[in-house]
Amino acid sequence: MTTELMILGWTLVLALVQIMAPSALRNKETGIDYNMSARDTPAPPPGVVTARLQRAQANLFETLPLFAAAVLIAHVGGREGDLTLWGAWTYLIARVVYVPLYAAGVPLVRSLAWTVSMAGLGMVLAAILLP
Repeated sequence: MTTELMILGWTLVLALVQIMAPSALRNKETGIDYNMSARDTPAPPPGVVTARLQRAQANLFETLPLFAAAVLIAHVGGREGDLTLWGAWTYLIARVVYVPLYAAGVPLVRSLAWTVSMAGLGMVLAAILLP
């Protein structure tokens, strides 16, 4: 297995963490009885941190399919190299940094982390598309 595929695997672990973290907080907010019910009545609105973690999760899920596809295309197409390696690492590390920044409500640096993750995705795409 290539390093890029391993990084993709770790990105999927991050996705699972981002599913579980807001779910755990939400469980504390609504209670286990509500979460195990049919949820026929509306739940109270999520807390501030829970809502931030939910938005951070949604944000990851917007770009994760693109990242996964780019890594897989690079692998299958034999285009892996320094650019895909550094791009994949950049994407993953920036996405990991993004989560606590979003949860803490840090605006500017959070946006910078997102931009860096997009640069990492762009690096992988460049390796695929440029000769």
